[in-house]
Amino acid sequence: MKCPFCGHVESQVKDSRPSEDGAAIRRRRLCPECGGRFTTFERVQLRELTIIKRSGRRTPFDREKLVASLSISLRKRPVDPERIERMVSGIVRQLESRGETELDSSVVGELVMKALKAVDEVAYVRYASVYRDFRETQDFARFLGEEGLSEDITDEPEIP
Repeated sequence: MKCPFCGHVESQVKDSRPSEDGAAIRRRRLCPECGGRFTTFERVQLRELTIIKRSGRRTPFDREKLVASLSISLRKRPVDPERIERMVSGIVRQLESRGETELDSSVVGELVMKALKAVDEVAYVRYASVYRDFRETQDFARFLGEEGLSEDITDEPEIP
């Protein structure tokens, strides 16, 4: 494994243990060149997935991109990083178990929204605002009303 600090092509495994409910192996590594320590994860990959974007462009599925988008949605929310990792693993398993190698990006987006709704409604709305391309506050109000997440937020608050 290449060292992320100095680029040395070899590293030593110092510790290995199962993680994520046995879905991966977590390895602590040491670079003999610079002494840097880092962690890697080894996972089973059932098949190569390709995502078909709205534009029709095809890109390889990137687990790290999924982690990043969930992390942005969940930023400053009371959700444990391990829970995020379990969400990502669950979404990836659902994608792989579909039996298809090419999936529309909307399939991924809907799975992410479903997972976020179950974990944190604020993160769910954050993600939906980007995924569904909200342009103005009425888009938020309409979405919240459709989802039953709030009472009618378009009413003016009563001022005593």
